[in-house]
Amino acid sequence: MCKSVTILAIGLGLAAAPLALASPPIFQPGAPGGAARTLTPEQSIEMAQTGHSAADARFMQHMIVHHGQAVAMGELIADRTTNAEIALMGERIARSQASEIEMMRAWLEHRGLSTRMSHDTDMPGSMPEHGSHALASGMNHASHDAPSDTPVMPGMLSPAQMAQLEAARGTDFDSLYLTGMIHHHQGAINMVTALLAGSGNGMDPQLSEFLSAVIADQAAEISRMRGLLADL
Repeated sequence: MCKSVTILAIGLGLAAAPLALASPPIFQPGAPGGAARTLTPEQSIEMAQTGHSAADARFMQHMIVHHGQAVAMGELIADRTTNAEIALMGERIARSQASEIEMMRAWLEHRGLSTRMSHDTDMPGSMPEHGSHALASGMNHASHDAPSDTPVMPGMLSPAQMAQLEAARGTDFDSLYLTGMIHHHQGAINMVTALLAGSGNGMDPQLSEFLSAVIADQAAEISRMRGLLADL
């Protein structure tokens, strides 16, 4: 009996040894539709020491505002729909993007960078630096004029579209929310694609992980929302 146990233990030890020596592959995500690249440990270390580009910083500053509007859209759900599936989806999106806003702020602050979006020509349609709430909601609180049809940045809803969403109820709200959030998510994916198309961008490991999450999570949510929209 003891001999059998000993033989079994030796066998397990021999079998486990190759597993202990193996290391998991390291992947760098590609653009949507593109293949991921396998990195050697040396390449991974080199990338970790590369730091970030100016475009990376602008992306994070803009994405904070972009995510902020998704949170503002989610805050409208409770009083405007009785569709439990849309309410659950909206709550999940709002919580997820609020958490990612905190991560992006921490990423920028840790590197001594501003968390505020500034006007630049890299993001067509961007507006000059404004208060964070107005930018996040997309509402034109700065004046009493009619809401603008110009979004803060491509992919976001315009102040007029946000006002329309805020005024809607029931199925009208459900349709506007789903249509708007699909557009919003696709805008975020397009921003990631544009960033990764630039040489030297997205090399920071934490940023790279975040970019992968935006593509995977928001693409899956777009598919889910299209299904909910078709069922209205």
